[in-house]
Amino acid sequence: MNITEIIANPRKYSMNALSLGRANIDSPIKGQSFVDENIRISLATELAQIESLKTEVIPSLEKAGPRRKIFFDPAQTRVAIVTCGGLCPGLNNVIKGLVEVLTYDYGVRMIFGIRYGYRGLNPRYGLTAMRLTPDSVDDIHEYGGTMLGSSRGEQDTKVMVDTLSMQLNVNILFCIGGDGTLRGAQDIVKEISKRNCHISVICIPKTIDNDLNLIDRTFGFETCVQSAAEIIKSAHIEANGISNGLGLVKVMGRDSGFIAAHASLASSVTNFCIIPEIPLALEGPNGLFKALERRYRKKNHAVMVVAEGAGQDLFNTEAAKDASGNVLKHDIGTLLFDKIDEYFRKDGKEINIKYIDPSYIIRSIPANSSDAIFCFQLAENAVHAAMAGKTEIVIGSFKGVFALVPLDYVVSERKKIDISSALWHAVKGSTRQNDYFSSTSFETELPNRYAAEDWG
Repeated sequence: MNITEIIANPRKYSMNALSLGRANIDSPIKGQSFVDENIRISLATELAQIESLKTEVIPSLEKAGPRRKIFFDPAQTRVAIVTCGGLCPGLNNVIKGLVEVLTYDYGVRMIFGIRYGYRGLNPRYGLTAMRLTPDSVDDIHEYGGTMLGSSRGEQDTKVMVDTLSMQLNVNILFCIGGDGTLRGAQDIVKEISKRNCHISVICIPKTIDNDLNLIDRTFGFETCVQSAAEIIKSAHIEANGISNGLGLVKVMGRDSGFIAAHASLASSVTNFCIIPEIPLALEGPNGLFKALERRYRKKNHAVMVVAEGAGQDLFNTEAAKDASGNVLKHDIGTLLFDKIDEYFRKDGKEINIKYIDPSYIIRSIPANSSDAIFCFQLAENAVHAAMAGKTEIVIGSFKGVFALVPLDYVVSERKKIDISSALWHAVKGSTRQNDYFSSTSFETELPNRYAAEDWG
């Protein structure tokens, strides 16, 4: 259910945020303007592109922000916060933001942190919920990771809802995570609905890959790009410091190459950006091996950035899955290292590869200033939505505006790089990689650094 499909079938898809009931309690928030429930954010970028549709039927999202009337009585409200999946810069910032907005803006005092992801909602693991206060989260933003811990994998939904409704007696659950976490939240919502419980489930999107549908940006992505760009620059120095050096950097990106693309642009030293959206061929006149040869005929070094999910069709075995059901990608970084080294050495040509995989370093660092601001804004809008009785939604940035995005749409498919987009055009322009991959136009542009017969 991508934007194009939704816009083309406006009456088929409802973009309204679900509510638990009528909000009739005056909001305690002071000194801030309230958001009108009727304000919407259109999914159509340019209405002129959809001439067959009337403006009033174009799908739109509800704008996030504080409501004049709220559903939950703050004095009686009990909240749980859970972080799931892999680590990501900004997790602690979101936790701190949720606790502070709940406490200072709404006067909610009973806030619980669920330990180690959805496991913490299953009594079999013996994980007691943590009481969270502004004092207990005061400095957590200075550290990477999550103070609550995290985990992957499914848990019994009925057991989790038992814990929420009977043991913790919570009214609001904040789920912070990526696609696996959001699918888990979907299951929780379904079980809550069966029981007719008044529990609001609000999701805050966390995935370093920045690949969630209808979400412009997920927190931690900018920090990741900044860190990856610095590592790519280091790979460039390594490659340039030795004859025919190759700085090979593998970054995260299971199905989407946003980190590789943005970090390549940010570093401005990348010569090859390899992403999952484009099939990778090693052999042949337009394959990677020949592209590298063409690069070395002009320069004495090269820098290659590859997303972890690229080139998976080069492997002969089926990939396994992790506890959350995510496909564990084969290691494209080591495969490229081995295959490139083998290809050049077989022909007696020198190549010196410096391979760097910084994935676990990048995802465990604290958020930078831009992400820190973004994390608090996400947390703030998540609390506003929850207190107003909204449920089964993701707080997301859409067209630069915070919106309430129905959960179904976010998990329906992954966002990928459009290879005809301005982003990918910029990457190609910065790297000039299309010149290296071309077997027809490159050879006559500049004199060879080495003649083809004695290269190396």
